Amino acid sequence: MQFKESAIRVGGQALDKSDAIAKVGELLVKSGNIEPGYISSMLAREEVANTYLGNGIAIPHGIPKDRELIRETGVAVLQLPEGVIWNNDERVYLVVGIAAKSDEHLTILSNLTDVLDDAEEAKRLATTTDAGDIARRLSGGQDVAADAAAAEDAPQEYELGFEHVVTSPHGLHARPATALVDLSKSFDANILVRNKNKVGDAKSLIGLLKLGIEKDATIRISAEGPDAEKALEAIFNALAEGLEDEEEAAAEASVGAPLALEAIAYEGPVIKAISASPGIAMGPVCQLQRGRIVVAEKSSATAKAELQRLDAALLQGKTELSALHDDMLAKQGAGKAAIFKAQGEFLDDPEMLGKARALISDGASAGWAWKESYEEHAEALSAMKDEILSARALDLRDVGRRLLKLLADKVEDDPDLPDSPIILVADDLTPSDTAGLDPKLVLGLCTASGGPTSHTAIIARSLDIPAVVGAGADCLALEDGMRVILDGASGLLVTGPTEKDFAAAGTAQNAYEQQAEAERNACYQPAIMRDGHRIEVVANIGNVEEANAAVVAGGEGVGLLRTEFQFLQRDTEPTEDEQYEAISAMIRAMNGLPMIIRTLDIGGDKDVPYLTTPEEMNPFLGVRGIRLCLLRDDIFRTQLRAIFRASRHGPIRIMYPMISSLDELRAAKAITEEVRQQVGADPVEIGMMIEIPSAVMMAEEFAREVDFFSIGTNDLTQYALAMDRMHPQLAKMADGLNPAVLRLIRKTVEAADAAGIWVGACGGIAGDPLGAMILTGLGVHELSVSIPAIASVKAKVRSLSMQQARDFATRALACTEASMVRALK
Repeated sequence: MQFKESAIRVGGQALDKSDAIAKVGELLVKSGNIEPGYISSMLAREEVANTYLGNGIAIPHGIPKDRELIRETGVAVLQLPEGVIWNNDERVYLVVGIAAKSDEHLTILSNLTDVLDDAEEAKRLATTTDAGDIARRLSGGQDVAADAAAAEDAPQEYELGFEHVVTSPHGLHARPATALVDLSKSFDANILVRNKNKVGDAKSLIGLLKLGIEKDATIRISAEGPDAEKALEAIFNALAEGLEDEEEAAAEASVGAPLALEAIAYEGPVIKAISASPGIAMGPVCQLQRGRIVVAEKSSATAKAELQRLDAALLQGKTELSALHDDMLAKQGAGKAAIFKAQGEFLDDPEMLGKARALISDGASAGWAWKESYEEHAEALSAMKDEILSARALDLRDVGRRLLKLLADKVEDDPDLPDSPIILVADDLTPSDTAGLDPKLVLGLCTASGGPTSHTAIIARSLDIPAVVGAGADCLALEDGMRVILDGASGLLVTGPTEKDFAAAGTAQNAYEQQAEAERNACYQPAIMRDGHRIEVVANIGNVEEANAAVVAGGEGVGLLRTEFQFLQRDTEPTEDEQYEAISAMIRAMNGLPMIIRTLDIGGDKDVPYLTTPEEMNPFLGVRGIRLCLLRDDIFRTQLRAIFRASRHGPIRIMYPMISSLDELRAAKAITEEVRQQVGADPVEIGMMIEIPSAVMMAEEFAREVDFFSIGTNDLTQYALAMDRMHPQLAKMADGLNPAVLRLIRKTVEAADAAGIWVGACGGIAGDPLGAMILTGLGVHELSVSIPAIASVKAKVRSLSMQQARDFATRALACTEASMVRALK
């Protein structure tokens, strides 16, 4: 877009922030960009979010719902040589007002991030008397001296490299950028990515996102170092095959078709927002209040001590995020858990950590340095991208605040929410906020900012909480306790509902709940196929809350209890009594439904200090699962005693993980029988997981030693294909529907049938309706899936006859690629 010099005022003055925003708004009015009413929207935006970027620059802009007041996309600049206080001690010298009707303004915002990285350039623009100088700089042009300075400071490309045209419709945003960072970090090489005249570190998520790589962009990847050639080859292949793109994010973000209910014509005043999660909620408003985090700018300690404090906080922050990831993985599946895995990337980001450490070296405290670094980078992300990257900025603030609490001199804890049902209102909610909400008490969510594709919205939908986002500053003025109606389907917050409104909303809510209840009730119907064959659909769980949720969701038992969750995130081994109490609670929660308890499945990939497991070059091929249990039979025996003591509370089966040889199986069975007799418990069924190719090849012999098999499709896939399922480049190809994996499953089932034992499957493809159909056709008797997948898998099984499933499985076995299997109709 063309930058109008007439929209730039140098040498200006302003009484305060509001006056500065009003004056830059007047410039936009005079340039024909906005209606005068949009200035109020720009002022309202400041109540929702801080638009200060750093280095004396702020970017006030309006609220999305007021875009009809924008005549033409444009940008205006008010230079304030004396500056004006923006927030706290932040002083602004350049006020860049934005009227964004489309994405044409992104070039200027991208150029602003260059200025943010150059304090001297920002200072120069704040004092120049030439409006054309500002126009040229923000339009991408610089004088020769500025070009030379920028070239000298910018990272230089390396000689070895290649060019690539980005074909993804979303460019190199969010998830593909994270995948590229993960891949780059696996090589001992310096790797740079160039987009036009901007260069970023391929190992820095923030650095990549700031490049603004869009569809059809030609980028250059270059590398230097011992692994440079290997790195470039791997990245070339990854880009050619397609790094993880935003399709999964889009699928997660879709609100889904709301139930077919007629829209309500409310009589009372409403705040228009954006639908984020369907449903209707009525109740009192509760404004979310955040505690204050206090950090001193300077520290009396040495820089070395402050750097050590930062490193210790980073380690603890990663541990907390790992726990959140594991908890979300068990409750909501890998898609939701990936939100917290991506947050962890920020704690390793070299660009952000580099700035924080530099500030510490200059005398700043660890807390102050971290706050300055993460806030500056979060504002830069917010400013230069669309809602996908805006969501990443919120993630950065979330993880930034988490770490800041660990470094603070004083933390005023966030107030507890009421213990009665409420409609929660906030400027925005972080993923951590949302993941910790109790759906029984939080009837609905309303945020002033945010969008339907944010991670917060995704988690709200997974918790089945009605939600609206982007409601603007008006919702923040609502008083606590006032009763409102939140209409998630229509994207409305009714702030002064009449009796007629309450009655209409109540009727709609009842109809909504009845329809939803009918769908939920279907999940309790057994998965009986159209010709009478029955498949058991059970749940994967890790704690008592999930045991309860599995029953409510229609699970017919537990096919996989992950006992390792009892061993993680603690400094000492859980005692026998602790394990007994936890397992007993889960057995009682199942109310007589059977539960398969997998013995400890853990290895060098998990940080468990008290196990003192050595660091392994490849922990997935090391001492893990049954190998660790046999090596540390003291831990194994303690767990088995707890299991057998708990077995009196309900039906259980015991299953061993990672069995690769008959010797391992027989040794585990011998210890198990010895412990059972010591405890005096009744015998239980003993099974083993089939997740290693050697176990498949010896399945006939194994089948004579156990009562059942459970196929761990995730690990069987990675070991059969020699592809780490967590590898950023290979994970997409490690598909459980690969015909090679399906043929291993068929061989396992054939061996089990010959021995007269049954076969279950737990893993990703069991919870995929397509995978469930193929597994059923291959002869698997039990499907163990994540709790949210229970209803859909049962519905899929009920829609089929066994002959249909067998025919489909036969066609899948005849394929040569996983993509061909997924393309079958």
